[in-house]
Amino acid sequence: QVQLVESGGGLVQPGGSLRLSCAASGIIFRFQTMSWYRQAPGKQRELVATITSGGDSNYAGSVKDRFTIARDNAQNTVYLQMNSLKPEDTAVYYCSTLHYSRYWGQGTQVTVSS
Repeated sequence: QVQLVESGGGLVQPGGSLRLSCAASGIIFRFQTMSWYRQAPGKQRELVATITSGGDSNYAGSVKDRFTIARDNAQNTVYLQMNSLKPEDTAVYYCSTLHYSRYWGQGTQVTVSS
């Protein structure tokens, strides 16, 4: 059974940083493309960043040059380093992967506020 467990969210001031982690199980992690999504109150869930099995990454325009996605295949973990955070980054962040069907973690809340 595929399980994705996020951690690392919290409250941070504008301009601050957070690192999210997502531990995966039930899949051959090194073969999986992994993604981070987010959903702000009253808005649709949006794709934030993706990293392929080969390590290639892509970002939403709104986070490019501020966020970095990375993976550790030995730890079956994907990370999202978020720098220069803005209030508009406030959302629940979800880890996700496609393995016959789309799987989601439970989400972790990120709040950017002074």
